[in-house]
Amino acid sequence: MKHLGVLTAGGDTPALNATLYGVTRRASELGIAVTGIMNGFGGMMDPRAPHVRLNPLLQPIPELQPHQGGTILGSSRHYIGEKNFEDCRVAAERLRRLGLEALICVGGDGTINGMQPLSEFLPCVLAPKTIDNDLGLNYEGEPNDWLRQDPVTSNDDPSRDAANAAPTYVKRKSPISVSRDTMVNIATPGYATAVLVVAHGIQRIRTTAESHRRIAIVEVMGRDSGFIALGSAYGQPDMILIPEVPIDLDALETEIKRLYDQQENVVLVVGEGVRDTTGEQLGAKAASTDPSGNVLFQGAAEELKRQLVARLGDDYFRGSNRHDKAERAIFTRKVGHTQRGGRPVAFDRFHAVQSGGHAVDMLHQGLTNAVSIINFSERDGFTYDSLPANRLRDRWGIIRARTVAPEFYDDRLFGPSKVGRDYLRTIFTDALGRDDVEFWMSDTFQPGHLGRRYASVNVDMQKRIRYLEG
Repeated sequence: MKHLGVLTAGGDTPALNATLYGVTRRASELGIAVTGIMNGFGGMMDPRAPHVRLNPLLQPIPELQPHQGGTILGSSRHYIGEKNFEDCRVAAERLRRLGLEALICVGGDGTINGMQPLSEFLPCVLAPKTIDNDLGLNYEGEPNDWLRQDPVTSNDDPSRDAANAAPTYVKRKSPISVSRDTMVNIATPGYATAVLVVAHGIQRIRTTAESHRRIAIVEVMGRDSGFIALGSAYGQPDMILIPEVPIDLDALETEIKRLYDQQENVVLVVGEGVRDTTGEQLGAKAASTDPSGNVLFQGAAEELKRQLVARLGDDYFRGSNRHDKAERAIFTRKVGHTQRGGRPVAFDRFHAVQSGGHAVDMLHQGLTNAVSIINFSERDGFTYDSLPANRLRDRWGIIRARTVAPEFYDDRLFGPSKVGRDYLRTIFTDALGRDDVEFWMSDTFQPGHLGRRYASVNVDMQKRIRYLEG
């Protein structure tokens, strides 16, 4: 193999450029040219196929820096339909016209859905990215433990048939006890940086809650998986609610009152996909979807606040002579897209570079339709391996988000269990490097920032873009 392509697809994460750097550096060591496809799968579908040579003279271009967040190639949520054979054929033909012999896709489960049909035309592998840390398995063979319940049909009530038209899926109990050693792809680059941002946000919100005797509800990302919320324990919130465990409002109210009576402030963290006991996602009753079909939630924190205001009532706060209304005593904040951005911490940079380099080795060894993964064991520490992409699918072809295993969360303490704390320590104990601290000290209040506008890397990248002719 002399020439491979790489693209970044889906939402941005702090570690995308680090992954691209790892791809480019390892390919250069093997004498392989690397071309970056601009704007993800959307760039492949563009007849002009905008692209950039990432390692002329077998050296990474200066714009590609592993400590820079985001992606210099741009990204999009445009995906090739797995059933659209013609789209795949046309895209593969464009890549061949660029001289590419293989493709590395940096992305999540949506990217796999686009990569797999393309892999029937040329070798393709995936280097994972997602701040949610939901691409992987809690244990080998986990997708096989999903069961499908088909809709009930009845000749007497057609309307009931319509209501039950879609099958439901239920996961049976894990046959093993889940721990960090059983996990396949223990952590996805980008996750550690997102947790750092959340932990800092919680610490800052805490002082406001303390000063004004208030209850703060902090909403973090995590549509189906509560890994970011679990990691927020480093910011020392009083309670953590994750999507995997339905909210028991009675228990929640009791604990909030106990804490508030004791310390006159409470900080709760909620994953954006938290559910009530009926399985309904809070704040999602009138939800729309993004271009990938993912539900855009209307606000789990706001809905939880509404319910707590109704339950606690104004009298509870007046009686303590702290606030005149529950509405004022409880406030919400979303950490939002700051979780996706900024300089990646040392853990994410290092493992993103290694994961990207391993993806090159996988192609060099003749693998295709596979995923570069990071594993951990007590004996060997962090290691890099490959996983056939179909191992992530259940028998109906669905790739399900990896969720926080029950072993990792204590629903009585509203926080990580001992096993969960062991998992988090494995990732975060050395997640920050000295260079991270040195960078923040030297760059944050750099006097030159006052008189110099931000220099976007996109300006220089535009000068490097080339297009297919004809």
